[in-house]
Amino acid sequence: MSGLIDGLPDAVALRCLARVPFYLHPHLQLVCRSWKAALTSSELFKVRQELGSTEELLCVCAFEPENVWQLYDPLRDRWLSLPVLPSDIRHLANFGVVSTSGKLFVLGGGSDAVDPLTGDHDGIFATDEVWSYDPAVRRWSRCACMLVPRVMFACCVLDGKIVVAGGFTNCRKSVSKAEIYDPEKDVWDPMPDLTNTHNTACSGVVIGGKVHVVHKGFSTVQILEHKENRWAVEDYGWLQGPMAIVRGELYVLSHGLVFKQYKDDKVKKLVSSASEFQSRIGFGMIGLGDELYVIGGVIGPGRWNLVIKMLPDVDVLAVGSERPTWRQVAPMTRCRGTILGCTLLTI
Repeated sequence: MSGLIDGLPDAVALRCLARVPFYLHPHLQLVCRSWKAALTSSELFKVRQELGSTEELLCVCAFEPENVWQLYDPLRDRWLSLPVLPSDIRHLANFGVVSTSGKLFVLGGGSDAVDPLTGDHDGIFATDEVWSYDPAVRRWSRCACMLVPRVMFACCVLDGKIVVAGGFTNCRKSVSKAEIYDPEKDVWDPMPDLTNTHNTACSGVVIGGKVHVVHKGFSTVQILEHKENRWAVEDYGWLQGPMAIVRGELYVLSHGLVFKQYKDDKVKKLVSSASEFQSRIGFGMIGLGDELYVIGGVIGPGRWNLVIKMLPDVDVLAVGSERPTWRQVAPMTRCRGTILGCTLLTI
């Protein structure tokens, strides 16, 4: 990585390259070998962080086509496709997905693929495999396996490390086991078990610097008290429905309405109507910037429509404005249907 730009020290030249938008990086890598080395180095991400030039991109995987991820650039309203996830498991689903250290991580999950001749499942209910995608080199890599194979589990990032808890393991058995992954060391370590185990899917959100595990159908929330190294159980009485974090605040879509749900009590604030999504199932919901994104999903057969329609649509609600209104942005260009996973990737 020498002689990046004539007349400039390499450290200064790297700071110039770090300001270039991510979607142009594949083109810049064609200029010369030294630029390619610089743009694919771990140092570039650190410099982008120092300069405040990192970008938040939305990562989405849907039912169709299988094991394909796309990235959405909100500033340019454009979608990019990633190489196919090279797992041997067809139609990987019910996995965990997060991003940290400038990489996308896909954890666990199982296959919902069905043999069209026999109707049998392929026998993989839960896996312990972990994949990471490095956008700088545009490549998937295998990481250290989780200690417990699992599906439908809580998964989130705390202080740069990945925390997973609960879910189901092989033989469809619910588990209380929790573990934490250090992406720098590629090592998993056990954590205290969840206090309660429920026979339902669970999800994880980080609010106020604490991991919250929410089980579908239950009003109680399990909170990781990191200093005390234990899980506390609180009955917050949160609404049931898709959840997303926007600027550290929790939003819930319930009964065709979007609410802002305060984290430690039962108070909630109506934000907007979302009645147009009541006929849609399997959509994803996530916060990006000051906005709430509703992505994809399926419209099933109805009274006047006998066809199942898999959607690539993306609807956005500016929850940070005085009068939040919905708008549509560019639809996904490859993915469509039920959203299997979505997260934000900081590059």
